[in-house]
Amino acid sequence: MKSQKSIDIVTPCYNEKDCISLFYEEVSCVVSPFDNYSITIIFVDDGSKDGTLNEIKKLVSLNEQIKVKYISFSRNFGKEAAIYAGLKASAGDLVVLMDSDLQHPPAMLPEMIEAVEEGYDSCAAYRKERIGESILRTLFSKSFYKLFNLISNTKIDEGATDYRLMTRKMVDAVISLSETERFTKGLFQWVGFKTKVMVCESVPRTVGKSKFNFVSLFKYAINGIVAFSTVPLRLASFIGFLVLTSGFIYMIVMLFRAVFSGIAGGGFVTIVTLILFLGGIIIMLLGVIGEYIARIYMEIKKRPLYVVSDSNLNENDECETGS
Repeated sequence: MKSQKSIDIVTPCYNEKDCISLFYEEVSCVVSPFDNYSITIIFVDDGSKDGTLNEIKKLVSLNEQIKVKYISFSRNFGKEAAIYAGLKASAGDLVVLMDSDLQHPPAMLPEMIEAVEEGYDSCAAYRKERIGESILRTLFSKSFYKLFNLISNTKIDEGATDYRLMTRKMVDAVISLSETERFTKGLFQWVGFKTKVMVCESVPRTVGKSKFNFVSLFKYAINGIVAFSTVPLRLASFIGFLVLTSGFIYMIVMLFRAVFSGIAGGGFVTIVTLILFLGGIIIMLLGVIGEYIARIYMEIKKRPLYVVSDSNLNENDECETGS
């Protein structure tokens, strides 16, 4: 007789009080026919302040087909930390990563599972269209993927989402990567494995609004580029060489003009312009280098990615850390 396999559904949530019960009901309807799988939902509460944890705890005692586990952070550590915590806590043969706001349609789960049963190690969803997003945000997102793929050896499909089903070996590979400054979309691609890509219809949020604003998305993009490419550092060296060469050529031209034409070199405006130009270049390059040094600084401190204040994964521990 075949032993029953298990699926863990990892879902990070931050101030999603109104979505929790809707998410649970939707997932329950979709996975109820999965008789050959035991289902566990692992909610990761990323320091919510709106009662999200209380809504999650209400689901624990339902004693229905789906088991509910939760991890609650002591404060908001960010979605990347929440994803890592959920994947690290998972133990299922298959692991699903999806958002709790229902923009990742649970209805896709049967097809994802079917793909893995056919021999794929992962099934990833990506969005073709971005319904409900501003033109600026859509443009920024597309530009990021194009730039990322241009300067990085790790390629990410445009419109990639965090919605993904993975086998145990792929999850173990992802959580074995110990960096503090994580960019999960890139890590999924970096570890490799045979992945089937599926189109995910863009679904507007049922309730609430996105917790990501333009500034946070910009920081997220910078983090992804710095984490997976050293091209900006090499570009800094190239620009430095270019400016040095330009300065040398300018000096030779001015010297020839002074010797053979008797025309003196540029005046005050030229000097000020050159100072501002070179100063701006130097500051910009120092900023690029500073981004990489900041990552090194964060990594060598070896701080945990998160601190858990409450969880039913390990009833004996009231507080634990993830590293």
